[in-house]
Amino acid sequence: MVRTLKNDWSGQIFPHAGRRKPLIGDLGVSSPRHPILDLLAWGADLGPIFEMRIFRQNFVFVSSAELAAELCDETRFCKALPPAITALRQYAGDGLFTAENDEPNWQLAHELLMPAFTKSAMQSYHPIMLATADELFAFWERQAGPVDVTQSMTKLTMETLSRAAFSHDFGSFTSQQPHPFVGAMIRALETGRRKGGLLTAPGGALLGRLIDRRNAGQQAYVDKMLDDLIAERSASSDDHDLLGIMLNTSHPESGERLSPLNIRYQILTFLVAGHETTSGALSFTLYYLSRNPHCLAKAQQEADEILGDDSDAVPTFEQIPKFRYIRRCLDEALRIWPTVPAFARSPRGETMLADAYRMRPQDWAIIVLGFVHRDPSVWDDPDVYDPDRFLPANVKKRPAHSYKPFGAGLRACIGRQFALHESVLVLARILHRYDLSGDPDYELAVDERLTMVPKGFELDLVPRRAPALLR
Repeated sequence: MVRTLKNDWSGQIFPHAGRRKPLIGDLGVSSPRHPILDLLAWGADLGPIFEMRIFRQNFVFVSSAELAAELCDETRFCKALPPAITALRQYAGDGLFTAENDEPNWQLAHELLMPAFTKSAMQSYHPIMLATADELFAFWERQAGPVDVTQSMTKLTMETLSRAAFSHDFGSFTSQQPHPFVGAMIRALETGRRKGGLLTAPGGALLGRLIDRRNAGQQAYVDKMLDDLIAERSASSDDHDLLGIMLNTSHPESGERLSPLNIRYQILTFLVAGHETTSGALSFTLYYLSRNPHCLAKAQQEADEILGDDSDAVPTFEQIPKFRYIRRCLDEALRIWPTVPAFARSPRGETMLADAYRMRPQDWAIIVLGFVHRDPSVWDDPDVYDPDRFLPANVKKRPAHSYKPFGAGLRACIGRQFALHESVLVLARILHRYDLSGDPDYELAVDERLTMVPKGFELDLVPRRAPALLR
């Protein structure tokens, strides 16, 4: 039987790393431990579109803002599921992130969950975010010496999401050991990601089954815990959190509801997509502020002007949009290090990309945000951290779709308002409460977990006092 190459783009050949071998293709060009970081290195000089072939699987990458903008045209293109995301479907099913565009549960869940991110819903999450930040501060103040920023932000975002999603406390700030659910969830997802790279390898299906058997206990634990939580709440009409909304809301026209299984998939999607991405965004922002004293001073000044001279002051819901400079600091960190490093797009019908590359609906391209967000045709001095790139006047000057940390089109992140509100709130409170400094000898290292996060980054935090706030 003749094996055909997947994602073959009608046989078109694109630039590649130049070390391609029979059978294995470009295997070894990128390490399984840090494939994105390696991609950013070996793909940097290959032009706006290039490829990598692993066994029978072809990956086509786009690195220019111009091609990315065309692929983000929702009238011609839509979300695609590359192998790594397809592999996660065993774990997260047809949740919002892993569903195919034409699956009925995606449309149903999207319409039912939109009310969970309205202004009134966000107002209900605001006190949860404030209370969880208070626990973070108490956790920090029980420690001696510098704090591990990524670890702390991951605890914070997991607790915030679990409480907002299904009113559950994992005890991240009070327990000596992480809750077993958190570790099991991360290991199950890492398993899915590893399987994505095996699907087309000789014997890959067998290896995938072996990995599944090894991870079966972890996945069963996660599934049972969430199924039990859903069952406990199924008789309640309380809709104060995401779980309540999913259990008690029906489609206004069809009357359809989400099944308990799909509700489990949606909860997993929010926990995974929400806590990792937001923790990385917060951590990178704190890194860049610690390395740019003038930006840190401006951000603290803004926090002080809005929150006053009490270091324990908490922002109201209405004050969060007023932290405009802090929001620009966050946006600029996400430009340089988008925590979701890429997303894939396919054409809705046969078309020509850039009038040069034939694409059919079975073809897909991966938009590499680490390149697009640093495209020198759009961004001056792209490696320099400059929050003022996001002043309104500067945003208007830039081409559309040159900054896409939350994806594109109908399948863009539904929870982005939640993530942005939480991030600005947390940053404002940290900057108002503490003076922060990092080890001057630390060089940024990036860890690829499910998303991109700083590795080994620590900060010394010194509580600020009222006289310092008013200086």
